Parts: sequence; C-alpha cells; structure tokens
Amino acid sequence: MNNKSFNIDPLFSEINSAIPLGQNPIKGADTEERQALDQQLETQTELKSETPAQTPMEKPVGAEVELEAKPLAEVPSDFSQFGLSNQILKAVLEQGYTLPTPIQEKAIPHVLAGRDLMGAAQTGTGKTAAFILPILEKILPLASTSSSPARHPIRALVLTPTRELSDQVAENAFKYSKYTDIRTAVVFGGVDISSQTAQLRAGVELLIATPGRLLDHISQKTANLSQVQVLVLDEADRMLDMGFLPDLQRIMSLIPTSRQTVLFSATFSAEIKKLAQSYLKNPLTIEVSRQNASADTVTQIIHLVSTHDKLKALQNVLLTRKRQGLSEQCIIFSNSRIGCARLSRALENVGIKAAAIHGDKSQLERMSILDSFKKGEIDALVATDVAARGLDIPSMPCVINYELPYNAEDYIHRIGRTGRAGAKGDAIALVDESEMKFLVDIEKLTKKTLVRIPLPDISNVNSSDPFFYMPYQASTKTTSDKVAFAVSSPSKRPISPKGLGALLGGIKK
Repeated sequence: MNNKSFNIDPLFSEINSAIPLGQNPIKGADTEERQALDQQLETQTELKSETPAQTPMEKPVGAEVELEAKPLAEVPSDFSQFGLSNQILKAVLEQGYTLPTPIQEKAIPHVLAGRDLMGAAQTGTGKTAAFILPILEKILPLASTSSSPARHPIRALVLTPTRELSDQVAENAFKYSKYTDIRTAVVFGGVDISSQTAQLRAGVELLIATPGRLLDHISQKTANLSQVQVLVLDEADRMLDMGFLPDLQRIMSLIPTSRQTVLFSATFSAEIKKLAQSYLKNPLTIEVSRQNASADTVTQIIHLVSTHDKLKALQNVLLTRKRQGLSEQCIIFSNSRIGCARLSRALENVGIKAAAIHGDKSQLERMSILDSFKKGEIDALVATDVAARGLDIPSMPCVINYELPYNAEDYIHRIGRTGRAGAKGDAIALVDESEMKFLVDIEKLTKKTLVRIPLPDISNVNSSDPFFYMPYQASTKTTSDKVAFAVSSPSKRPISPKGLGALLGGIKK
C-alpha cells in the first residue's frame, strides 16, 4: 500500500488512540479512552464472530451475482469496514493509513469473498495492499504457533517478475502481518539459495517469489504447492514480456485447480486477457482508471534535443532543478546495461552523486545501491527497466527518460515511479530524432499529446542564470511536432597544445 491520506477520519483517530503508545503514530491519548476503545473493538469482533461465515478459503456459492449487483455506495469507506481482524487493522493504522485507495476499495471485498479477479490500476495506487490484506485475513484463522513445519504449509503464493518487486511486496506483507502468527518468506534469484531453503523447510504460509527461483526450490523439493489456495500474479504483463509464460504454466499445474486466482497489472493487453481466460474462473475485472493511462499527478514534459547534446541537456536539467530548490533525487532510465553504466560514470565525473543499477549487477549490489538511494546518499539512480517495476520510494520527485523505451507500456511503468500516492512528480524525457517513433507510440497508447518544450541552445546557456530551464512555468509556450531539434554550435575555445598534438597524430610522452 503506497498511499497516505491526510484527511483523517475521526473514527480512525479514536481507533488509533486505542493502540498502545510506542506503536501508535498518534500519541498522548488518555489511558481510560484507550481501554474503552479496546473493549469496543473486542465487541465488534465478537459480533463479527457470531455472524455465520463460510470456510475462510472456500469460494462462496452464488456470491457472484450478489457481489456484482452491489451498489457503489456500499463500497467500504475506510479499512475498518472491510471486516479485517484487529491484528491486521492495527498494523495498517500504524503505517498511518486510514482511507483505502480506489483499487483497494473495489478489490479487497471481492478477494475476501473468494472471487477470481483481474485488477488494473496505475502504479503507485496501492495494488500491493489490495491483495496482501485480504490474503492475510483469509489465512489468519489457519495460522499456527506450532514449530512443526507440517503446520505451516504454503497457503498463498504471490508471483512477481523481478527481484525488486518481490522484495517490495514482501516488505509490505511483513508490515501488515507483524501482529499475527503468519509466516512469510520471499525467494528470488541472485542470492544464496541456502538461507531461503532453511526458511522454506521451517514452514511458511505466505510465499512471495520470482518464477525461476521458485522452480529451483520445487526441483530441490523445498517448496510444495499442493496446499496453495490463493495465487496472485502481480505485474503479469511484465512476466509475459520477460518470457515467463512456460514457467507460469508449470507452476500453476502444481497448484490445486480449486485455487482462487488473482491477477494484478498496471496495464492489460490481449496476451493478459488470453492468460486470464486459460487460468481464471469467471474473473471479475476491476479497472479504477482508464487502461494504459499515466497518473494525473505526474507532469510529463518532452525536451527535443539532438543526440550528441543529450548528456549536456541532462546535466542542465539536474543543475537547474537544484538551483530552483527542487529535490536533487531522480531516477534516470537508459535502455542498455552498457549505456546505463557509462551514463552513471559520466554524471559522477561532473560531480553528481550517481550510481547504476542493471541486470549485470549482483542482487547484493543492487540492494546496496537501492538502500543508499533511499537514504539520500545517491542523487541520480541510473537504471534499466529492471528498476521500473517494484520500486516504491516515497515522494520520488522526478523521473528522467534519457532514452525512451522501445515498448510504450514500459514508459508508463517508468514514470509510475513518481507521482505516487497522490504526491506530485515530474517525468522528463530527452528525445532525439531517432526516438520520435517511440514518442508517437506512447501518445497513441496513453491517448494524450505530451507537451514538447525545446531546450535553449545549449552552447549559449548562461550557467549563472537559474531561469534558462523553466519547464514548470505555466506561461511556457508548447510547440508542435515539427519543433527543430537543438543543435550545438561548434566550440569557440582555443585548442591546447596537448589537444593540437593529439589532432596531429599524437604527442610524445
């Protein structure tokens, strides 16, 4: 869950006060009030337990018609109305969350009811909590304090395409299950498998995994999926793009067909719908925003530049943001691993604290770099699309596409790293002539004409003038697709003797 609401509901303020000090973000509540509200919560739980309920993991018979006919006004307006257990609700409130996001409002009741579901929402809108919270609620009655691994079979499985996304989902699951006896584990490649093996042998109820590493554990007989009752495919479109379909088919063949299957993605494609037809049973489709749309909280700007001026243009963007008092942190996307590494070194050479993250980095290196970035020790995180999914960095102010992605849908996922949870963010793209076809594809997908603002002549920029780059001014005039690309004039600097010698064939050492 990624959104925090500042419109605190009075009811939740009271419930927050009921949480013991040291665990509750709202402090200073009267002890007697807390005790009274604790009794109120217990009474609500007793009333809930007296209501006839179905088996926690059983798919309700005939519930589909009732759920589909349910009017929008009856959708829960806060987390307490979902009927979550006190242990889970307490953990949610401790994170400072009070009001669910639209995808959570619509998805959680149906997942709790046992429906197969396809959920589409923009990145950064709380998709993770939309399936983690109901899963925890469903398997909570089956949690055990026993030390026997047999009492802790894998009951829910979440598959993700990347290591980073797996780690992010697991982090949320740990937070929300902290007051329960549910055991959660995460397994992905790039790290030593032995520690994961020991954890799986001890028993876990909720497993988050990448397909490849999960199959490794299955082949070693350290993971048994025969008792999985809920399967979640998170970012399913990305898994298909990465060629995981054969792995997914093998994994799903090992899970009971009576399972509940939930598929979440930021975008839906024809391939995703075909996958859903094969493995989901009469799924309910939930879309809280227009398909393939970017978040309204993101200001998207296109700068048309020539290819050889891109690095200088990027430096100007970063320097000017700093001079304007904007945050220096940003994620910069490059299409290749080599280009990513070179760009990071180039930025470091001009004094910008930068680091690269891509597929050639080990998992430990990537985790270390991400940790430094989150701590503010790195300003520019240069990344390939390996970082486009799963990164949840609060209040990320800016994303820069140094190169436009070849796939238009990847553009949506890239800029989805900013403008999350209702916060404002900037998405800047440096586009040269060779990338115009990619820009056209992006605009077709999003059904939106992106604002084009040409950079001034880079060779004539007065670096002492903080206003030479002002893309955030409302008065800035937009241009048509036929804007001329900025081309630097030849440098007028005199050639040094060393440089002259190099031009003439080399100099003596």
